[in-house]
Amino acid sequence: MATQHSHGPNFGRHVDGCPRCSELAAGAEPVTWNRSRAQRDQDDDLRRAQEIREHDCRKSNCSIVCTFGDW
Repeated sequence: MATQHSHGPNFGRHVDGCPRCSELAAGAEPVTWNRSRAQRDQDDDLRRAQEIREHDCRKSNCSIVCTFGDW
């Protein structure tokens, strides 16, 4: 991922002869620089919701009232 573009900003368009554009066209992952706090929070919420869905009170030996999913 150390390959640099050989041109200025081009907003997602491929430039012939650019080594990084060729890597991206071949399926390399694009670099993600700044994710907003809202995007990170949404990912955390989705992960937490999945944990709640997968929780098994019997396996975890919860008492009569399970508070595992309390936010």
